This record gives sequence, structure tokens and C-alpha cells, in this order.
Amino acid sequence: MIKNLVVIGSGVMGRGIAYVAAVGGYTVTLVDIHEQALESAEKEINLIFEKGVNREKITKEVAAESRNRLHYETSVEKVAGGADLIIEAVTEKAETKKRVFETMEAHAPEHCLFATNTSTMSPTEIASYANRPEKTIAMHFFNPVHIMPLVEIIRGLETSDETAQIIKEVAENMGKETVIIHEFPGFVTSRISALVGNEAFYMLQEGLGSPEEIDKAIKLGLNYPMGPFELVDLVGLDARLNNLRYLHEKLGEKYRPAPLLEQYVQAGRLGRKSGKGVYDYTEKETVVKR
Repeated sequence: MIKNLVVIGSGVMGRGIAYVAAVGGYTVTLVDIHEQALESAEKEINLIFEKGVNREKITKEVAAESRNRLHYETSVEKVAGGADLIIEAVTEKAETKKRVFETMEAHAPEHCLFATNTSTMSPTEIASYANRPEKTIAMHFFNPVHIMPLVEIIRGLETSDETAQIIKEVAENMGKETVIIHEFPGFVTSRISALVGNEAFYMLQEGLGSPEEIDKAIKLGLNYPMGPFELVDLVGLDARLNNLRYLHEKLGEKYRPAPLLEQYVQAGRLGRKSGKGVYDYTEKETVVKR
């Protein structure tokens, strides 16, 4: 039975996962080696609790109990020994995930399950960084985690039925709907999202329309809740570029990143987190002209 859960990485996804896990009844430790990042995550999580109470999404009692179940730590080694499930939510780079999984393997108990919050990478490959492939799986959460209803669960080559079922129950306890699929690069949602987002950059590069016009067309014409530029600014242009490069390597030319996207990342225009992406969040004027 899963009781104690560790989330590694306190970025946008990690802090969101920690929040829904605590609300779901788990004792949660959010880990990040950077103290400042942890402080930022705690402030953000407390703000989500506050908004949830104000909007009557959760009661004051649930918020207080959930806060009491949340802990913050800078050392994986200190907390991994008591974990039943560790969810890795670090950047989408193989070398980074490899270091994290090697540390997890060295300090986690034998029964502990490992999950990676990846949107494109192979859970089979990631499982090879440790020594428990039957206990390793991918949990693809969506941003913002506390609002988006789906967790895409991806089995690796050797993931056991028991592990898949336990992770499904964990996600459901977090209030999520689930789909369980078998591994293939990009899974279901990221393959579609990457294609749409990349094509939008090609359209912008070709001068087909402004970011506002393209976003509006996609939202109203195809009934998307967010336009592709609004979405990429939220998730991070660097994250999208990393995903596209991986998919391009694995699935071919249709995923080649648009040159304009690469230019934006080179310029440091990474989205909301940097203050400027496709749109400018530092001024009242939000549209960034090409």
C-alpha cells in the first residue's frame, strides 16, 4: 500500500504533483537540491490551497490536513528510505534523469515503486537507470496539475501488471482520470500536442497570422481550451523544444523543430517563467511582434 510519497523536482510539475498527492491523502515530501526553488514551490502550493478554499474547491479542513501532510527537503538521500513511491519530475534530459534514478535506486527500499513524470521519454530506458524495471512506470501529468483531469500512465517493457494497477489507484486517489497505454515515443497526447504546437510556429514564421490570431483560430475553430502559443508559454519553450528534438530523433522529419522556436529559445524567450515567450508578460502589451 502506498502511504509515503516522494516527489523529486519542485518545478511547475513537481509542485503540482505534490499538491494533488497531499490532497489525495498521501504523506508527501517534495525534494529539490535548491533551497530557493523549494521556498518558491511552497509559496505557490500555499497559494493554490488558498484559491481552492476561496473558490470552494476544497474545504478549510481538507486544506489544513493536506498542508500538514506536505514536507520539503533538499536531500533525496534523507527521505528515499521511507518512500513507498517516488515520482521523478525533473527536466526532460536523459543525463539528469539518470543521475536522479541512480540516487533513488541507491537509497529507496526494495518495495518502493518508481515513476517518471515524462511527456515523451521512454520509461523502459529510464527504468534501465535503476534495477527494478518491473516496478518502474511513467506518469504523465498535465499542466496545471491541480486543474487538468488526466494522468497518462505508460508501461515500460517490463512494468508489471501489479505496478500499473497500483499507479492507476494512486492517480485516481489524486482525483485524476487515467489511461494506461504501452510505450511508444511521445505516447498519445504529446505526439498530437507537439505536432500542433510546432506547426503553429511554422505558421508564425511564414507570416500567416499573428500569435493572437492563430491562437484564436485554434481555440474557436477546433474547440481547444488554450491556443498553441498560450500553451507553449505555459509549459516552457525550452521544454517543448526538448520534446520535439526527442520526437524528431525517434519518429522522423514531421517533428523537426521550427527554426523560429529554436531562435526564441536561443534568445531566452522561454515563456511565462522567463517573462517573455511568444507573448510578453512583463508589460501590459502582451503580444510580442516577430
